[in-house]
Amino acid sequence: MEIMQRTCKFERMNVERLFARAFVIVGGAFWVTAAFGANFIYRDQEVFEAIGNVLLPLGLVAVALVIGWLYERLAALLLFAGSAAAAVYGFIAGWELGVWVTMFAFVIGPMLLGAVLFLLASRMQSICELEGHPDV
Repeated sequence: MEIMQRTCKFERMNVERLFARAFVIVGGAFWVTAAFGANFIYRDQEVFEAIGNVLLPLGLVAVALVIGWLYERLAALLLFAGSAAAAVYGFIAGWELGVWVTMFAFVIGPMLLGAVLFLLASRMQSICELEGHPDV
């Protein structure tokens, strides 16, 4: 059966990488924008003060993107660990059902999906390297 056959498929590997990186970029842009808006609008902070509070999330997203670009398995591991840490924090903080749904939809779920895509792309790269493709 061709579905279970281990063959190198560059197109699938590149699509997995593209979507995994897109999840990191779009998710990071969402949370950086949300953090800026919360500080600027609801806490009545000045623009530069609100930007200063967003630098940490922006830095974390940039580090995650660079790690995902260079070391896909490490990025997958970090994203799995981050989603597990968010879930553990939710249990400790005693989140209500609505918070769980929101966090799963906007944090835990996308992190898990990005981690799986990074893991699949690294697996396909390993298969291509084992087959001896020089393009990898």
